[in-house]
Amino acid sequence: MFSRFESKGLETKNRIVMAPMTRSRTSQPGDAPNALMATYYQQRASAGLIVTEGTPVSDVARGYSMTPGIYTPEHIQGWKAVTQAIHSKGGKVFVQLWHVGRRSHESISGHTPLAPSAIKVKDQVFGPLAEGGYGMIETQMPRAMTLADIEQTKADFVQAAKNAIEAGFDGVEVHGAHGYLFDTFMRLESNQRTDSYGGSKENRARFLIETLEAISDEIGSDKVAVRLSPHVIEGFADEDPEILELTLEALAKMAKMDLAYVHFSENISRYLAVPESFRKAVRAVYSNPIMVAGKLTHDSAQALLDKGYADFVAFGTPFVTNPDLVARMQQGWPLAEFDADARLSLYGGSEKGYTDYPCYQP
Repeated sequence: MFSRFESKGLETKNRIVMAPMTRSRTSQPGDAPNALMATYYQQRASAGLIVTEGTPVSDVARGYSMTPGIYTPEHIQGWKAVTQAIHSKGGKVFVQLWHVGRRSHESISGHTPLAPSAIKVKDQVFGPLAEGGYGMIETQMPRAMTLADIEQTKADFVQAAKNAIEAGFDGVEVHGAHGYLFDTFMRLESNQRTDSYGGSKENRARFLIETLEAISDEIGSDKVAVRLSPHVIEGFADEDPEILELTLEALAKMAKMDLAYVHFSENISRYLAVPESFRKAVRAVYSNPIMVAGKLTHDSAQALLDKGYADFVAFGTPFVTNPDLVARMQQGWPLAEFDADARLSLYGGSEKGYTDYPCYQP
């Protein structure tokens, strides 16, 4: 995991990735990235690659308060300081392009949430409380997207990708996981459409595939990645009987695109264990770079690399409390625990629980 990675347009100094994590530290109003965020990411630039927190591609895509956007000039300027800070330490960074779909509320985005079908599940997101301040609030009934909505959303992702390149990012990762917009299109429970974006597995994957193709045409497929979570049930009532087959069929299409990587998110929220048979099936149809995230340890991550199931291994919460995670893992130094105090400071706040974690002193 400490060896270099080189493949077409992407080169990294190691195989360790800082996984995307929502932290809600933007400047208000406007949700613009700021100097505090630049410091946070720069502290963790020893990772071979950083994938930023989920970054809404439009105001209607927003589902968590105080998350940074990538759709206004102020967003672009704010992100420029972040990418420059990371690059100054020799790091690489992809921005995670985000549309939360039905996992939102109009008090956050100013819009009725969008979804493939007007179906709601019990769910909560970080937003404004009725009594003031911020906390977890119940999501709102979404409205079914029209074909015009779908075309506009694809255009929003393409424009966000162009903005990301202008802001200095090395690439973009499309969030297609965790019960957000693309994930709800792919699953039977949430997609009851009867047009070309519903019904068959091919139709349910169409929105994501077309969006990846459109972004690739604009900025180059070597700068485009996607996150999937077929074994995670977050944002849904039940597991989907067809999502694994759909994922493998979609991967066969993605293999022809030569994307930077496909990122599998696992072992979070409500989930099913990933069997080795699935990893073998993935490799049978997808030989391009793969990233895996989800409660990995040094040993479990290295095993994925050794078996050829992954080319990158991503760590989330360990990077919260260990800005020097790469050095600690390489030297065998102890990790600072992600405890209850760290969890309380995940969403919103100041430098406390964000940029004040020290590096290890031997």
